[in-house]
Amino acid sequence: MSFTLATWNINSVRLREPLVLKLLAEEAPDILCLQECKSPVDKIPTEGFEALGYRYRVARGQKGYNGVMILSRLPITDAGDKDFAALGHARHVAGRLENGVVIHNFYVPAGGDKPDREVNEKFGQKLDYLTGMRDWFHAERPERAILVGDLNIAPREDDVWNHKALLKIVSHTPIEVEHLGAAQDAGNWVDITRRDIPQGQLYSWWSYRARDWDAADKGRRLDHVWATPDIAGAAHGSRILRAVRGWEKPSDHAPVFASFDL
Repeated sequence: MSFTLATWNINSVRLREPLVLKLLAEEAPDILCLQECKSPVDKIPTEGFEALGYRYRVARGQKGYNGVMILSRLPITDAGDKDFAALGHARHVAGRLENGVVIHNFYVPAGGDKPDREVNEKFGQKLDYLTGMRDWFHAERPERAILVGDLNIAPREDDVWNHKALLKIVSHTPIEVEHLGAAQDAGNWVDITRRDIPQGQLYSWWSYRARDWDAADKGRRLDHVWATPDIAGAAHGSRILRAVRGWEKPSDHAPVFASFDL
């Protein structure tokens, strides 16, 4: 089985349905994992997706916040979800392909503005969520699995526009990077994007606050594609569609792609 997969924080699937349809029509990934859908599952628009051949989906939703969905042209079945840190949020869903590969779609908490759990509850929730992921991966030892999503952390120095300037900014603080690394190590996950593109600045998110995001280019790589070692060698062709950030009324994230020959 060969397929191309994309992950994209859409920042409201109902508001940006036209952008999702445009991406599916122009790029035609076999599987599209969306985060921050911001909709109950029964309110997610589906007719347009189905008309383009995306007849399969697994999703978890909630009104106005969070929400994750896997759209697929390939048969995929619901493989459950986990509520890490007991937040009661729709932040994880898994789907199983016919060849047994499980795709995990994550939306890790952003963590608020201050990187101090003593004064910022959201930051503590983020660290606890990552610890929950770590413990689950230790216990389950995932195999033949792919993990994608908005993990809300840019771990490497070249995953941000200015390493020193962002060391005290949520998404690039040492404690967050340490927690993400512990979760990654617990599952022996391979960072497919960086294995395919090992050198240079690489971003998938640019703030809405920038007057000209493209010229300023103050980005961060918050969106990731990982795979377990037993299938990581089958991955190739990683890319980030930066141009999508410039579409009309865009998400502040760009889609990240990878292909697998399994």
